[in-house]
Amino acid sequence: MESVVEPGANDLERAAESALRPKNLDEFVGQKTLRQQLSLVLEAARRRGDAADHILLSGPPGLGKTTLAMIVAAEMGTSLRLTSGPAIQHAGDLASILSSLQEGDVLFIDEIHRLSRPAEEMLYLAMEDFRVDVIVGKGPGATSIPLTLPPFTVTGATTRAGLLPAPLRDRFGYTGHLEYYQHDELESIVRRSANLLGAEISGEAAKELAKRSRGTPRIANRLLRRVYDYSQVHGNGEIDAQAAKEALKLFEVDPLGLDRLDRLVLEGLCERFGGGPVGISTLAMSIGEEPETVETVSEPYLVREGFLVRTPRGRMATAQAWRHLGLTPPASDLFNLLDN
Repeated sequence: MESVVEPGANDLERAAESALRPKNLDEFVGQKTLRQQLSLVLEAARRRGDAADHILLSGPPGLGKTTLAMIVAAEMGTSLRLTSGPAIQHAGDLASILSSLQEGDVLFIDEIHRLSRPAEEMLYLAMEDFRVDVIVGKGPGATSIPLTLPPFTVTGATTRAGLLPAPLRDRFGYTGHLEYYQHDELESIVRRSANLLGAEISGEAAKELAKRSRGTPRIANRLLRRVYDYSQVHGNGEIDAQAAKEALKLFEVDPLGLDRLDRLVLEGLCERFGGGPVGISTLAMSIGEEPETVETVSEPYLVREGFLVRTPRGRMATAQAWRHLGLTPPASDLFNLLDN
């Protein structure tokens, strides 16, 4: 069963999210500094009558990178073209997209760090000189035909900014990093989304959802939809604190936002390996999961919240993890150090 606190999203969920997305920067909640910076960049471009500078947005999944790309196009009054790094396997794929752009259009490339090398090199030229060289034919008879492009804006999104080659990163005029959200920001998002869904939600319920959303709006909206479902089936459709707690208990999301997989990881560490250290492959095998799933889905949040640490010898549970499971941490200097 897919976790309700997984920060990624499938196509079906993206469709559900589209109705809840803010349409402009004024509606966008959180990321105050980034919003102010982006607003300045876009306003200056509008006053000059130019296409906006190329924009790179980085940060963990579910924080609003795609939403901001849509807002960039809306604020500039232009069309948006969406694609992703993995979808562009050949330079010809990118050339086809670029040649269809109109002046001022915004080209959004999700997971831009996963572009193929040939497409990446073509994008360098397109971003800097607004032209591409199309190769016609093969072998000695191949010829290069330069194709001039209208000014446009590339908006790239990445969860792994460190994997971007320096030449590509340097071609972006503005780079913004999205941070995890505070509880009050998530509470505002939950209230706004509930209003769009036509659901009545109490202040306590909104706080409960915000507290368990792991700092991520996508998770907050997902939990809201599940709690709304619960209130319609088991109540009168109104979301109060009791309905929120019962629904989240049903979906195995505890008061700190940990789900079934998170607790399995901590229980495996503490009960089977004495708190560690233990290698990720051994740990994953002991709980019946793939190492990649533990490493990408569960581990980032557990590390961020201080339940788990990564050491050269393997993963270790902190004293906080032991206490969260209702267990007594070992009385050793190492665990006392991890607790501090």
